[in-house]
Amino acid sequence: MRIFVTGGAGYVGSHCVRELCETGHDVVVFDNLSEGHRSAVHPKARFIEGDLSDKALLAKTFAGERFDAVMHFAASAYVGVSVLEPLKYYRNNTANTLCLLEAMQEAGIRRLVFSSTCATYGVPERVPITEDNPQNPINPYGRTKLAVEWMLQDSARAWGLGACALRYFNASGAAADGSIGEDHDPETHLIPLVLFAAIGRQPNIQVFGTDYPTPDGTCIRDYIHVDDLAAAHRVAIEKLQEGVFSAYNLGTGRGYSVREVIAAAERVTGRKIPVVQTARRPGDPPALVADASKVLDALGWKARYTDIEDIVRTAWRWMQSHPNGFEE
Repeated sequence: MRIFVTGGAGYVGSHCVRELCETGHDVVVFDNLSEGHRSAVHPKARFIEGDLSDKALLAKTFAGERFDAVMHFAASAYVGVSVLEPLKYYRNNTANTLCLLEAMQEAGIRRLVFSSTCATYGVPERVPITEDNPQNPINPYGRTKLAVEWMLQDSARAWGLGACALRYFNASGAAADGSIGEDHDPETHLIPLVLFAAIGRQPNIQVFGTDYPTPDGTCIRDYIHVDDLAAAHRVAIEKLQEGVFSAYNLGTGRGYSVREVIAAAERVTGRKIPVVQTARRPGDPPALVADASKVLDALGWKARYTDIEDIVRTAWRWMQSHPNGFEE
């Protein structure tokens, strides 16, 4: 397939591009490099620097090349920033997706896989979370992603778009060979922050809340390896049907607490990691764990990385080989 990948220079996007290229697909990456890295893009993929707000460039690109499908990762993804700057998030995540969908409709491209999030559920009514859990996001980031899901559902009914929303839990880890990995500025994800503390790049790791109703008092999350996410996207785009909208959770079904992640990092690195306990952050649910049985039944996909130590080990390998991330 010839696949147009938005945000393909970002963390999850670059791993998915690698998966597509190495399984025989022809890939064009479209990224404005505001948060992605040019050197993260697989050498077999063609790169176009551009922004999704530039509908003329999208139309020109689609007119010049026959794409079979689109994989859409381009978005702003910092929850805290979305609370402070909601309109920026509605423009970048929702309005720019509207530009993409309009360009796709005009070009006759009717297959799309969308990078969604478990943040669309908000504080879940039950755990593990199934896809029929009410979607009540508690921040603008989650609301912008849910708004896109609504656009995809309506487009499937109105003009035959075949769309799949993949609701990630906590994306984590790095390519097994250490060639690409996680490089955000600022970094907000737990595993790289714990590893930063292990190497002295920051003085400690802050644990936000130790009084949650969990076995050790800290938050529990479902960590899904980025290579598993990549495989799920490939399977989803290969099995898309025009006119059908579907949504699947991507997770392992196994949650790990903050303390368990820190302990795993200490075992992997062989280093003691300094910890500072502090107050809860507003809006952090005690536990977010996926029920991923639906995607197994529908697409035959399940996570290969289910042990937190194995996930941390891949992130550690990346950090050791790229201590300053992508040096561009």
